[in-house]
Amino acid sequence: MIPTVVLPVIVGGLYAAGVYLLLDRSLTRVLLGFLLLGNATNVLILSAGGVAGLAPILPVDDVGDINDPLPQALVLTAIVITFGISAFVLAMIYRSWRLVRDEVVQDDAEDLRVATREEVDADERDPEDMPLADRGPGDGFTVEREPLAGEVVPPSDDVDLELARAEAAENESAEARAAGDPGRTPPGGRPVDRREEH
Repeated sequence: MIPTVVLPVIVGGLYAAGVYLLLDRSLTRVLLGFLLLGNATNVLILSAGGVAGLAPILPVDDVGDINDPLPQALVLTAIVITFGISAFVLAMIYRSWRLVRDEVVQDDAEDLRVATREEVDADERDPEDMPLADRGPGDGFTVEREPLAGEVVPPSDDVDLELARAEAAENESAEARAAGDPGRTPPGGRPVDRREEH
């Protein structure tokens, strides 16, 4: 067999076009680029398999006349994988179109802000000099608002130790009073009905 230049050129062209389309922001072009890459890989594997021969399931006298089944199995597997990933990318394109009526991946504003932020060592950082958007919670500079009407305010985790002890003692005395009065609810459950005990 005389080596031909046609298949390597085709494979190289498919790979080049696939990578070019894959690097685009349009999801449709990404899908087309992925399909071209899959097809280039299939052609590469089949061309590496050698010359065409007889099917490996037919009885033959010379083993050299049989085609190698491994490249065909690899191509079949690659086709299935390409089909599955293409279906996933198509679902992403459809979802993007339904949500924003566009299938082009946009710049994320938060990523751009973080990328353009200057590098500052954490030990040299002064929260007063930072923009409000860069300040994290718990740095002492967060603004607390008044609770809205009917809004339940969670208890603070900055409870004074003496206040916590006083609250625990008050809870213990309330539990003791509830245990002495049969009409009250005990500390961990429902009211005890004395008629159920008999």
